[in-house]
Amino acid sequence: MTFGTAAEVSAPALRLQGVGRRFGALQALHDVSMEVAAGERRAILGPNGAGKTTLFNVVAGDFLPTSGSVELFGTNVTSLTPYARTRLGVCRTYQTSQLFMGLTVAQSLFLAIRGVQKGRFDPRRPKADDPARIRSTEIAETVGLASVLQAPVGSLSHGQQRQLEVGMALAGNPRLLMLDEPAAGLSRSERVVLTELLLRLPRDITVILVEHDMDVALAVADRVTVMAEGTPIVEGNPSEIQANRTVQDIYLGHAVGVHHG
Repeated sequence: MTFGTAAEVSAPALRLQGVGRRFGALQALHDVSMEVAAGERRAILGPNGAGKTTLFNVVAGDFLPTSGSVELFGTNVTSLTPYARTRLGVCRTYQTSQLFMGLTVAQSLFLAIRGVQKGRFDPRRPKADDPARIRSTEIAETVGLASVLQAPVGSLSHGQQRQLEVGMALAGNPRLLMLDEPAAGLSRSERVVLTELLLRLPRDITVILVEHDMDVALAVADRVTVMAEGTPIVEGNPSEIQANRTVQDIYLGHAVGVHHG
């Protein structure tokens, strides 16, 4: 599949229509419909168990929906594998680290770049002017890791490892970048660094951010979707979300009625 037609250019980056996901007797997602415009920064918020990560995994292709459809840039990808979606420009991070602690930052970025290229199994040692090595340095600068390019991943701070995970996702030249709880476990100063990094990302990359830290999410997002019990219940810009009584009740632990027919 290729992109580039007028319909694809004008299509939203993501369109969900009536998406549901069931795990046995548990209905984790209920009739979710949502559109994210190309170039938009969308945050998905909600308490634990709200369905945020399940929704994220359905979009990425790790879970197939039980019902409904998923479109990316005008292409129906409902039944496609995660790898096929990656080829269409979807890159993601995970809640738990997927890094190899024994590699250096440079090696990690190089492998992430080569992993999405043709000839990625070439056993020859790359030359100094290898485009992937040059690109590795550029990405390290983008995510604030140029000074630790040759450092082992295991020696990095938790915040720096999160920055590297973003860098490795950028290595795939994403059209849609999906970040799953990138601020989890970060100190206040590390969250500031991460927020500044996300704000610097090019606008030709659409960003969907699943986050429990409301401060980070609201600083980065253009639009925010708040979920509860597997359903989006509020959508708006950051100011509207901050002022919304239902959102305040959710984060203060008050019960919010969500009924499913």
